[in-house]
Amino acid sequence: MLPWRRALRAAGLLRSAAAADPRPGTSRRTRCGPGERPVGRGVALPAGPDLRQFLRGAAAGEPRPEPGPVPGTGKVYLETYGCQMNVNDTEIAWAILQKNGYARTKELDEADVILLVTCSVREKAEQAIWNRLRHLKALKARRQQARLPLRIGILGCMAERLKEEILHREKLVDIVAGPDAYRDLPRLLAVAESGQQAANVLLSLDETYADILPVQTSAGGTTAFVSIMRGCDNMCSYCIVPFTRGRERSRPIASILQEVQMLSDQGVKEVTLLGQNVNSFRDMSEVQFQSAAAPVLSRGFSTVYKAKPGGLRFAHLLDQVSRIDPEMRIRFTSPHPKDFPDEVLQLIQERHNICKQLHLPAQSGSTRVLEAMRRGYTREAYLELVHHVRESIPGVRLSSDFIAGFCGETEDDHQQTLSLLREVRYNVGFLFAYSMRQKTRAYHRLQDDVPADIKKRRLEELITVFREEAARANEAMVGQSQLVLVEGPSKRSASELCGRNDGNIKVIFPDAEIEDAAGCKALVRAQPGDYVLVKVTSASSQTLKGVPLCRTSLSRSAACH
Repeated sequence: MLPWRRALRAAGLLRSAAAADPRPGTSRRTRCGPGERPVGRGVALPAGPDLRQFLRGAAAGEPRPEPGPVPGTGKVYLETYGCQMNVNDTEIAWAILQKNGYARTKELDEADVILLVTCSVREKAEQAIWNRLRHLKALKARRQQARLPLRIGILGCMAERLKEEILHREKLVDIVAGPDAYRDLPRLLAVAESGQQAANVLLSLDETYADILPVQTSAGGTTAFVSIMRGCDNMCSYCIVPFTRGRERSRPIASILQEVQMLSDQGVKEVTLLGQNVNSFRDMSEVQFQSAAAPVLSRGFSTVYKAKPGGLRFAHLLDQVSRIDPEMRIRFTSPHPKDFPDEVLQLIQERHNICKQLHLPAQSGSTRVLEAMRRGYTREAYLELVHHVRESIPGVRLSSDFIAGFCGETEDDHQQTLSLLREVRYNVGFLFAYSMRQKTRAYHRLQDDVPADIKKRRLEELITVFREEAARANEAMVGQSQLVLVEGPSKRSASELCGRNDGNIKVIFPDAEIEDAAGCKALVRAQPGDYVLVKVTSASSQTLKGVPLCRTSLSRSAACH
């Protein structure tokens, strides 16, 4: 074997077709039929023209053909699991497939291709996919009996993490595509049409899908999500994201502004900027961007990597995005607490259309556990940042993430987390029991030594305290007027409307005729995408209820306050 092939195979970047789908009585060398050639990652495709044919064509002056898209056939059913990044990935994947001739269906029984966009952040998320595949196995068997082929694909983080197991378990899955391989979906599906399994899970150092405008799939079209960067460099010891989504890389600002402008033209009233570490955004796409200094980290925070000089940063992006449409709310998630320089906080405070709501994921209230998690801060530094944020942005609403039962967490550590919840009093929280993931530092260096029943009990206690404090925080808004972006009818009552306030808290109010603050005398009914001023009459830990006062605009409401 040539040295370069040996090196690629050792790195896992070159595999034979038989290695992906070994059959009894065959060797692990690629077995190609007549007119086929082996391709890395376990597929065989029809052979194209060889070098001699190419040279003959060039000598004869023939133009070189441009590579065209693989023609798509049939209907695609897409199903999304996990975080909002996966929703955005679904929109990217569909944009690629649509361009290549596929149609989309919302009916599972109509589908020729079923694609599951998956999550690997916790074991429970992966188990949901395995359960779903068991259901799809019966559907695929029925289709085979009727001679109606059905192709099933696994996309996203689980595809990257468990590619071998997915392909080999019961031979149910036809294609596997990691988060950086969606451009390859048409080819993978073409291979699957020939009856072979196909996979591409290679991570990229530069793929951001910047040139692909996602096909928005959110109902109503009132809100949308825009991915601005992918991957993460923080390497927290519990987190699988750097291993399933790769290193940090940011989209060029120009492509982000183009997408946000397009959404504004379509009437979208709220955009959330997305990234695994969204506020570490760093656009290095232009030479003139590369001389900028690295921003200062939040006080008392550190990283496992050296400071990265150069690039247009998150403050610049947030400034430019917020200028596109004064009637469009801007949010962003998920940030890391280390990346909140004063210029970002000042911009949030100054711009009426940047929501006064921040996600500050703490994960634990114990400095000892935070150190084991490699979070890069202490409890004291985190609380200092919270106080600084609240001083810089009066009335800001906070949300956070917490993990119960991390490796080595003692009862005292748990009590410190409960006390942090009480001291900060978050409006929104995302709380989970720890789930160890392979490849992470915790998997290799630490012991998952907190029993499941203790994790469960601690999680329940965290949820109880969070809800108590969130209810108190939300009750402080009773009697106040909140500007609500209407999303649509309430799920519980057709006579009520539902929306969210600036702090991203759900608000329910009657669907009644109201005045229009623009000055017209006729009464109106609020529609999705309208801003309505609502007086809050009651509150719980998750919801506000109130009465509508008038329909207004984001700019007019800001001027009145």
